[in-house]
Amino acid sequence: MWRHITSNVLTFLVVAVFLLGGVILWGQSSYNAVGPLKEQICLQVPGGSSMRRIAQDLEKEGAVSSASVFRIGADYTDKSSQLKAGSWLIPQGASMAEIADIITRGGASTCGTEVVYRIGVTRSQIQVRELDPATNRFVEKAEFNPAEDAVPTEFREVRAKADTRYRVAIAEGVTSWQIVEGLKAVDVLEGEVAEIPPEGSLAPDSYEVAAGDTREALLERMRRAQDTLLAQAWQNRADGLPLADPYEALILASIIEKETGVAEERGQVASVFVNRLNQGMRLQTDPTVIYGVTKGQGVLGRGLRQSELRAETPWNTYVIDGLPPTPIANPGRASLEAAVNPDQTPYIFFVADGTGGHAFAVTLDEHNANVARWREIEAERAAQEAEENQ
Repeated sequence: MWRHITSNVLTFLVVAVFLLGGVILWGQSSYNAVGPLKEQICLQVPGGSSMRRIAQDLEKEGAVSSASVFRIGADYTDKSSQLKAGSWLIPQGASMAEIADIITRGGASTCGTEVVYRIGVTRSQIQVRELDPATNRFVEKAEFNPAEDAVPTEFREVRAKADTRYRVAIAEGVTSWQIVEGLKAVDVLEGEVAEIPPEGSLAPDSYEVAAGDTREALLERMRRAQDTLLAQAWQNRADGLPLADPYEALILASIIEKETGVAEERGQVASVFVNRLNQGMRLQTDPTVIYGVTKGQGVLGRGLRQSELRAETPWNTYVIDGLPPTPIANPGRASLEAAVNPDQTPYIFFVADGTGGHAFAVTLDEHNANVARWREIEAERAAQEAEENQ
């Protein structure tokens, strides 16, 4: 009898082991399988949350098929104790394993509300926006100029939330002085700036920051980024350029940046300046004159006077030969690349064409005709503006 009982117990244990093994295999398969989420979502993980609570939230959102399997899988892979507070974008069809990795890896939040501090050439703005998980696009919630507008309620609300993301966006063509002044309005940053960085040394880009970061640390990131961009551009430069070193390429790129806001024109504008340098002609570009007047501290806000065009400053390319001694702004990647790889054209003249772009010319007669057309456009606009103001 005892032998029969022992046999039954062993049989039961073997079956139980097989069943347990099957359950484990099923659980592992479910944990790593494609998930049921039909559209990506933004998962909020509040500070102090537990993996059990997040597992339940994920099940309610339809992101996991079983909260229990998700929680057990997270425990088994030692993820439960690594849960990070924040807002995390969960992609469509993400497996439980992938979701566990997303919510435990840390770093900046990948969705939710974001405050963007935009430092532009003519003005700075603060934008509050929120990622729409369904479209993966940001939706603007508020925008204001900190120097002129009242602070909107939406900004105050998101600044009080722990999972709000922050970004500083630097426009191409801003000067170093403008960047430093703009950073003063970035209220999540700390510390003073000891001195304005050299002109052209900062890379215009969008930089993720965190509350408590210092302004000097952000400027150093911009410096390193610009050093990298300039080195890459110079390494891939075309042959036969009238540029002695990377710094001269940086100077030329800054002039290109200030001369055109049309991306497709950068190569043509660069070709005009390169052709002029090769022929020993003066660059005769207004932005260099303006820099000699303002020293990069703000916008001129009016047209240039004839006396300013004739004034001898280190940057006035109407009166000096070759390039000015320093950049006149902080150029972006595209202008750096255009400076060292200009289009191959015969152009040596260009003037505004009324569309936001420029009309290019090879001969002085062609250029004068383009200038005459531009003067006509200016006169028509002035007359229309006067009529509207009556």
